[in-house]
Amino acid sequence: MSKLLKPAIPLPTIKRIPIYVSVLEKWKQEGKDTVSTTDFAEQLSLKPVQVRKDLACAGAEGKPRIGYNTEELLETLHRFVGWNNLSDAVLVGAGALGTAILGYKGFTRFGLNIRAAFDADEQKCNTTIHDKPVYAMDKLKQYVRQNGIMMGILTVSENGAQQAADALVDAGIQGIWNFSPVKIQVPETIFVQREDLAAGLAVLAVRIRERQ
Repeated sequence: MSKLLKPAIPLPTIKRIPIYVSVLEKWKQEGKDTVSTTDFAEQLSLKPVQVRKDLACAGAEGKPRIGYNTEELLETLHRFVGWNNLSDAVLVGAGALGTAILGYKGFTRFGLNIRAAFDADEQKCNTTIHDKPVYAMDKLKQYVRQNGIMMGILTVSENGAQQAADALVDAGIQGIWNFSPVKIQVPETIFVQREDLAAGLAVLAVRIRERQ
């Protein structure tokens, strides 16, 4: 008899966890030792039952009439999203956006360590950008496999996005953070998180116009 698969955690829940962490860190600085689902609900305009379900999905258990210990809950949520240990990644596309991402120091706070970048431009290869080495694309597969890298960050143009994604998949990458302006095609076993900058800008522009 096959084992029952554990239900996947809802995407909205996963996206709310970093928000809970941000609020918790603020409360910790203020000296708040315990917190409740009601505290979160009032702060974030959510229902207490939703907060309780989200925290339960992350493995947190509160105590009746007491709530959650702030420090313990922070550790639990950090562990849930992997922020308590660094996850190595490689970046493909050392252009303007890729360079900016390589230079962002805040990723270490979220458990992300970009080990190296890869680019098709020979002039960028065998150089460093923000202290990160840049290699040619033909070195990608060997580097990923030798270093056990599971995550790839895609910051290439529309024309090269699919080819770069194929190279990441062939190298053994399990998840791709896609900043390219197209939807890439990958096997069902590969996780893709797309950051659609155009869609975000469109939403912002429409909302501004609605208020005018």
